[in-house]
Amino acid sequence: MTCKVLVAGAGAIGGFYGALLAKAGCEVSVLCRSGFDTVKRHGFHIDSHDLGQWQFKPAQVLQHAGDYQGDPDYILVCTKVIPSLDRAALIQPAVKAKTAIVLIQNGIAIESEMQSAFPWHEIISGLAFICSNQTAPGVIRHLAYGRLILGNWPVSVSDKTLQLSQRFNQAGIECLTTENIVAGRWQKCVWNAPFNPLSVLSGGLPTLAILQTQEALVRGVMQEVFDTAKALGYPLPDDIIDNNIERTYNMPPYKTSMLLDFEHGRPMETEAILGNTVRAAEQHGIACPRLQSLYALMQLRELQVNYLP
Repeated sequence: MTCKVLVAGAGAIGGFYGALLAKAGCEVSVLCRSGFDTVKRHGFHIDSHDLGQWQFKPAQVLQHAGDYQGDPDYILVCTKVIPSLDRAALIQPAVKAKTAIVLIQNGIAIESEMQSAFPWHEIISGLAFICSNQTAPGVIRHLAYGRLILGNWPVSVSDKTLQLSQRFNQAGIECLTTENIVAGRWQKCVWNAPFNPLSVLSGGLPTLAILQTQEALVRGVMQEVFDTAKALGYPLPDDIIDNNIERTYNMPPYKTSMLLDFEHGRPMETEAILGNTVRAAEQHGIACPRLQSLYALMQLRELQVNYLP
């Protein structure tokens, strides 16, 4: 039986993972507001560092979820998590009785809003460990990594989650499942919390340059995330900081998604990545002076985007 997927937010992440599911035999449609005309005419061109190049022509290319024809088995939500975007309202017209909602997004504590909006639906939380950029409308360059971790929120792994994981693995990308996806979110935050804001605050430096000059600061931010996760009951592996540092040294120089948003004058995921982390630390009495400083400075950067010409 055909697996029907609707991708909401078909950019560097959504377009790439949607293209993989299409390779695995799924019927994949995209909700694509930016670059709609180009994607409608030509689809996507994927240029992957280890999977090669291929074209992905979505079954349907939509500007509004209400235009979707059919009942999707999964809706992959790959948008930014920003205060100005109502993610639930974006996808609500396409959500059917058996639709599972998959959040392949950054941030801490981003699932409860969707669970409140869709209390009778599976919420699958997903983490993408990937370097991928959209270099032009419909053109996605996959630079490194790509591993996914999926799990039902707040705990467990359903049959539907396992089936989706199998599709991704079939397409050539590693996809694991976990019964503790919240701990997985904290694990990813260890990398996101320093590198996303520092790429913006440094004036556009790639990750390697940041690490080569400010490794002590990066490690300090990572340690604060580590301590906060532990206080919340999600202890992370003891070697997670060293492993993140090593992987970042070994990956190609990379512009973070937050930096690309800043350069294009778009809202950034300051609250999802930093704000929620700082609030969690403060609520549990965890000292996080570096995170607090990055958060305050990023709030000023947000003001620059919103108020300065």
